[in-house]
Amino acid sequence: MPTSLPHIVEECRGVLFVYSDSTVVRSENPSFPVPVHDDGSVEWKDVQFDPINNLSLRLYKPRHVTSKLPIFFYFHGGGFCIGSRTWPNCQNYCFRLASELPAIVIAPDYRLAPEHRLPGAIDDSIACLLWLQKQAAGFNSDPWLLDYADFKRVVVSGDSAGGTIAHHLAVRFGSTSGRTELEPVQIKGYVQLMPFFGGVERTRSEAQCPKEAFLNLELNDRYWRLSLPIGADFDHPFANPFGPDSPPLEPVELAPTLVVVGERDLLTDRSVDYANRLKQMGKPVEVAEFKGQQHGFFTINPWSESSAELMRMLRRFVEEVGVRSS
Repeated sequence: MPTSLPHIVEECRGVLFVYSDSTVVRSENPSFPVPVHDDGSVEWKDVQFDPINNLSLRLYKPRHVTSKLPIFFYFHGGGFCIGSRTWPNCQNYCFRLASELPAIVIAPDYRLAPEHRLPGAIDDSIACLLWLQKQAAGFNSDPWLLDYADFKRVVVSGDSAGGTIAHHLAVRFGSTSGRTELEPVQIKGYVQLMPFFGGVERTRSEAQCPKEAFLNLELNDRYWRLSLPIGADFDHPFANPFGPDSPPLEPVELAPTLVVVGERDLLTDRSVDYANRLKQMGKPVEVAEFKGQQHGFFTINPWSESSAELMRMLRRFVEEVGVRSS
């Protein structure tokens, strides 16, 4: 009997291909081949934070620094399946963060699915925060961090899957023991940019999402199929903070959190529900909706007016949580 050749069964934005024999092929090219806008006002370099898994982060700082700056983490998106600190859309966004907040920006990579299903990305992100703790404690500290960063003024942010990572980090370190584990690092706030949450029951914004959307329901579900543990449904605690098996969030001592949503994003209803439930628990959560915007507008076009508005909002948030010195 003739055997059929392996064929593509899953594809993500032209850079990830999963074949019928479980082979995974990745393109070396970014999914968003946009020009890099580097005007020289921000310096950057790559630093390895996990030699075992060969994971690095990209460190950014304004070229001219006169005082210690807050640290602003940016965990990239991509449904836990694609994306990289090296992609130009990510780099453009980080340039603007470093310049306009201003801040020392840390943009880490993490292991991607399906080769490394969740909790791989979450574990790697925890490891990155613990790496920062070692930097603050003086273990082989990078001179940029040692000379220019204030470890007591840290904000953790991420977009899409990176926003989901920010949630899990807030839970992981949202206790007395968690804060002690990070000392002398102090996380002052979290920013979840269109967080990538899921669930078995469809929301209105998911059900009504047009197929031509940047993130549509088909791609949304594909990301979860490839990233969740095999056999898990979309109510798994990695995807749904309020799923039947998810840990209760009432005990979490949540730092001030900003949740950013886009009016045309299929994830909007989940994000707003997430924020509202936390507020009902008495958590310090704020929601900001961008009218007319779809998923990832700030990395698709980081120089748009909506992105400029987001930058102003982030700067205000950093100031309000006491991260940025007056």
